[in-house]
Amino acid sequence: MERFFKIVVLALILFCPASALFAQGPEAAWNILDQEALELYRAGNYGRAAEASEKALQAAKKKFGPGHLSVSGIMNNLAEIYYAQGQFGQAEALYKRSLAIRQKTLGPEHPFVAGTLNNLALLHRTQGRYDEAESGFKRALAICRSVLEPNNALSAGIMSNLGELYAVQGQHGQAETLYRQSLAIRKKALGSEHSLVAASLNNLAELHRSRGRYNEAESLFKQSLAMREKTLGLNHPDTAASLSSLARLYSAQGEHVQAETLYRHALTTYRKALGPDHPDTAACLNNLAELYLGQGQYDQAESLFKHSLAIYRSALGPDHPDTAACLNNLAELHRSQGRYDEAEARYKRSLAMREKSLGPDHPDVAASLNNLAELYRSQGRNEKAEPLFKKSLSIYKKALGPNHPFVAMSLENLALLYKAEDRVQEADGLTKQAKRIRSSKQ
Repeated sequence: MERFFKIVVLALILFCPASALFAQGPEAAWNILDQEALELYRAGNYGRAAEASEKALQAAKKKFGPGHLSVSGIMNNLAEIYYAQGQFGQAEALYKRSLAIRQKTLGPEHPFVAGTLNNLALLHRTQGRYDEAESGFKRALAICRSVLEPNNALSAGIMSNLGELYAVQGQHGQAETLYRQSLAIRKKALGSEHSLVAASLNNLAELHRSRGRYNEAESLFKQSLAMREKTLGLNHPDTAASLSSLARLYSAQGEHVQAETLYRHALTTYRKALGPDHPDTAACLNNLAELYLGQGQYDQAESLFKHSLAIYRSALGPDHPDTAACLNNLAELHRSQGRYDEAEARYKRSLAMREKSLGPDHPDVAASLNNLAELYRSQGRNEKAEPLFKKSLSIYKKALGPNHPFVAMSLENLALLYKAEDRVQEADGLTKQAKRIRSSKQ
């Protein structure tokens, strides 16, 4: 199952008006277009935002020349829009061009250079290019430590992003250390009730939830929620994100009534703050659908999955990773209903979309392969399931390392297949490997 749950991290200087670099007056066409792009981006209207930003870029190039800092700022902003749309190749090219201009103009150790390195690292993390992401985050952090005061908000944000990278890779100890360091810096630099402090609390709570430390997670989620309600208001998207975080925790604990109440509250907030067709609204619909699926309320789940999928296709495009994930969830529903032909078709479509947008070695591709293999195994089509399980396992090992929980899961799935075929010795060997991994993570 693919959960649309966004851990809130600071994607530093991801989208700042280029006029912040060089103020040129309200009459400048490039500046007006850049501001328009920002407003459209915040509203989730990425297509129109890209059009406005592309026009702003051309206007800025005409006014200042292609190597000007204001041009680099708009390049960075347009890259962020492309990133949100899942156009990763175009985003990467623009981030790199923006980085080159900033390094040439400002020198290699400037905070704006660190910000662009951070943005590029975020993109690499999304693509599953974890070594490149780690290197980028560390370079950005080194620059901040070299040129800024020790307890600065920029460093705290990069630490948080690096912590999230480690969390994705299952390196929970390193992730927790960075999250706590980021939290401490933000409290000192911004005060104990700042919205970014709330974000750090939420991230740390998510880490605890993923490790099954539910009491610690609940306490931090509630602190984050209360802080956001106080500093941002009841109708802010980040407040909705905290509601969804707490709902997800309750769902994991089987407290479905509380989870549903919070998801519906979050959904109302997203619709009010961002509109009914925003990707974050779609994510909340998906999460509520998952809750219903887990309870066997298939009709309600299907309606919400399809609604979410329609929003993603419209807002992000038919091949975006989030669209693929939602399609995967709909396939999961069909498998639960015994609608195997529909499930197979949607699993295959989701797999193809992920291979296209993320590359063949991404963990999400491994997840799709695993899900399709599970479908075949449940139908007794073991000859089709086995190579997919093996391919999924290979990708997980390569992308996440040999001791990640997803590797353990893949080993267990393959062991179940071997057990069904009376290949007891092979099954036992895989089960032992999985147990070793899981025991090492406790």
